[in-house]
Amino acid sequence: MTDYDYEALGLVAGLEIHQQLDTATKLFCQCPTRLREPEESDRRFTRYLHPTKSELGEIDAAALEESMVDREFEYLAYDTTCLVEEDDEPPHRVDREAMEVALEIAQLLDMVAIDQAQVMRKIVVDGSNTTGFQRTMLVATDGEIQTEDGPVGIEDMMLEEESAQRVAETDDGVRYSLDRLGIPLVEIGTDPDIRTPAQAKEAAEQIGMLLRSTGQVKRGLGTIRQDVNVSIAEGARVEIKGVQSLDDIDDIVRNEAGRQVELLDIATELQERGASVGDPTDVTEVMAESDSGVIQGALADGGKAMAVRLDCFDSLVGREIQPDRRLGTELADHAKRHGAGGIFHTDELPAYGVTEAEVGKLRDAVDAEPEDAVALVADDPETAELAIEAVAERAKTAMEGVPEETRDANEDATTTYLRPLPGAARMYPETDVPPVDLDPSEVETPELLTEKVQRYQDEYDLSAGLADQVAYGEWMPLFEELVDEEGVDPTLAAGTLESTLTELRRDDVPVDTLTDEHLSDAISLVDDGEIPQEGLNDLLTALAEKPELTAAEAIEQEGLGGVGEDEVREAVVEVVERNADQVAEEGMGAFSGLMGECMGALRGKADGDTVSSVLREEIQKRA
Repeated sequence: MTDYDYEALGLVAGLEIHQQLDTATKLFCQCPTRLREPEESDRRFTRYLHPTKSELGEIDAAALEESMVDREFEYLAYDTTCLVEEDDEPPHRVDREAMEVALEIAQLLDMVAIDQAQVMRKIVVDGSNTTGFQRTMLVATDGEIQTEDGPVGIEDMMLEEESAQRVAETDDGVRYSLDRLGIPLVEIGTDPDIRTPAQAKEAAEQIGMLLRSTGQVKRGLGTIRQDVNVSIAEGARVEIKGVQSLDDIDDIVRNEAGRQVELLDIATELQERGASVGDPTDVTEVMAESDSGVIQGALADGGKAMAVRLDCFDSLVGREIQPDRRLGTELADHAKRHGAGGIFHTDELPAYGVTEAEVGKLRDAVDAEPEDAVALVADDPETAELAIEAVAERAKTAMEGVPEETRDANEDATTTYLRPLPGAARMYPETDVPPVDLDPSEVETPELLTEKVQRYQDEYDLSAGLADQVAYGEWMPLFEELVDEEGVDPTLAAGTLESTLTELRRDDVPVDTLTDEHLSDAISLVDDGEIPQEGLNDLLTALAEKPELTAAEAIEQEGLGGVGEDEVREAVVEVVERNADQVAEEGMGAFSGLMGECMGALRGKADGDTVSSVLREEIQKRA
């Protein structure tokens, strides 16, 4: 992967961090914030979205482009879905718990809370909200975090509702699940102070640490997303949406900087060549006898083949601008926005069943010279026409340089075109929710995770590694509840939550089914001496496999209760007598092997110290 002198390149980047809050209810209704499986849906409905003008009579460019794609949006509803989520009832007042968490985060980011939060509507163009807009409000501004390469300003923080969860593509459009819609979400935007890919990653990690320090943010895949804004000198601001992993941020920034470098080089070359773009041409007759399965499949259903001449583009359409992505891929992204499967272009032909002779006929049909390239789309008539027009428009933009746009992050740290950058016309006031007066003095500043790590070592005598695991782990709030409120031994609680659960997961025990109540009860029973620690694994396994049970019920059903010393001695004597020859020959040397056999016989019903003591006595008697 190419690395650049980013200072010379004029790299400028900023982050938008979206983090779901772990509140009891959603932002504008009383529905729970837990996710559901699509199979649990008990009804569904559909909507179509259309662009509307702002209060100034303007239409957002992104919404206008989206309206050109005819799509049906289907929504899965559940027994917990309310009329607010279905957009059949006005929103309720802003959730107080969510606002308090947002103010805590503002304090950690050294931000200034505004006096009054005004709810706004932000137009949503992809169907991910039943209303066609997202409700959002500014909470705080003017913060700052520190990185090794200098401070990064925090421009603003918004409190807003999460979008619906995309479940599947359908023949007519997109299917969404309403379980996620309305979960409180903070959006934190940095100033454009980031100058290297490494600094972008460090800034995101620092913000993530501060968010988790509240103990009130959701954890797991999809609960935090990073958008990255990137530009270079002579390039353009590009917003990259949906970076799921912190580990990808530096690669995303690096690849986008490289993409803009390549696009600028291509634009310079095209200008020097005197490039231009021809008019779309119907080449259905020319491609009618093609051996390409894709083309024949489209034409056989009454489709059309459309082509456009790209004057002086030869060899540049196939030029790589990101790993495994070329200028031709960019053209194809725009075609796909209108329903086409992709495009063919002469920098990669003959291939895909298109012969050299057919390439010659295609060139002749659009009057292409050897220095020209040709792009081709075959699909139903409407799709083919819209797609080839989109290809032509993107090719014209290639002659100018880097277009401002919104792009989607791919798993390989490359990006795909989504839509134009949204403008100010997408925001307007929400009249159904009253403003909220903010008072930061009502909330306390949370302890930082870095401070927790040190405190766990000093107060609880945890090792540095275990303290770090607990503080940054998903069970940190439960650990503190067990230790500070229930008085559980810190080492027992930490070891169970971080080590024991990891071991069970490796043994394919479904530990994700364990609730806080399961874990709290099981650990407390051990701490109180109700069951030996050796039986904890079996108890947690039983609860994971039968989550409908309580810890007490699992102990009874699985026979995991502790036993007295008489029963321990009985089990030990049986093991020793079964191995009498070994004991007679090795004496105490047989202890280690017999200890494991005794513990297995007792199935975790007795603690190791008691078993060890009894076993030593019985061996000494016979030795």
